[in-house]
Amino acid sequence: MKVSAFDIEAHRGGRALFPENTLVSFAGALSMGVNTLELDLGVTRDGVIVISHERGLNPDLARGADGNYVAAPGIPFVKLRLDEVKQFDVGQIRPGSTYAAQFPDQHAVPGTKIPTLKELFDLVRRSGNNDVRLNIETKIDPNHPDESLPPERFVAVLLDLLRDEKFEDRVMVQSFDWRTLQLVQQRAPNIPTVYLTLQVGREPTVFPDRASDWTAGFNPADHGKSVPRTIKTAGGAIWSPYWRDVTPALIAESHALGLKVVVWTVNQPPDMARLIDMGVDGIISDRPDLLRQAASEKGIALPPAFPVTP
Repeated sequence: MKVSAFDIEAHRGGRALFPENTLVSFAGALSMGVNTLELDLGVTRDGVIVISHERGLNPDLARGADGNYVAAPGIPFVKLRLDEVKQFDVGQIRPGSTYAAQFPDQHAVPGTKIPTLKELFDLVRRSGNNDVRLNIETKIDPNHPDESLPPERFVAVLLDLLRDEKFEDRVMVQSFDWRTLQLVQQRAPNIPTVYLTLQVGREPTVFPDRASDWTAGFNPADHGKSVPRTIKTAGGAIWSPYWRDVTPALIAESHALGLKVVVWTVNQPPDMARLIDMGVDGIISDRPDLLRQAASEKGIALPPAFPVTP
């Protein structure tokens, strides 16, 4: 299994270009050429893993058979069967929404359904790309336990599917909820774990001076207020911070600890170039096309294209 020296990751398949977290967006990313498909997971009431950033139907994305977008806040997947989930169309962002304004160039594909993780595995196999990896996020919020399976069950369902599909050596598991990462490390130690963090904004998940609901009891105050040292102690392989949270010193500290640093979510070429110069090991982007261009301009070898239709 080849692992790229620099990781070009298509965020939700490249949501600025195609409907996010769908076979359409993942086919677009594979056809373009990326090292990693980044995606998010939920589990339905009947135990099927589906791909979605939200823990339920997104009112800005999901339309019923009547053509109307679902009402907020949207039904959690854990309360829906797969056949019910498949009735919704997620191929076009709700017109006039803030989300639509954020991605005005997204190519709408009406009729697109929420995929299962197994369907994505099948697409990757069909593409013939034996090197592309999947960076899969467990969408669990410790403050909303009723909206997903509990961590133990979520991880068990995920690992069972990875083993059944023989995809264990093609994935990384990421999460803001470090409880799931601890469980993956215990039950499948060969799968790299990616510790997601947010330290700025209204809802940070990690604080320098205390544990949070997200950090599975790990407290940066016990590790010199260092997030990289905390993640190393927790057993992580990769630190994935919000891109504005990183500095050259933090990247150097992470590398000294043996941690890779893959930042999210970077969409402007000047920022991509600056972060590459700072020494990050990878970038997650809604615009993998622009990220490929930025990487190429820095002399980074680009992953090959594997054209495939969804």
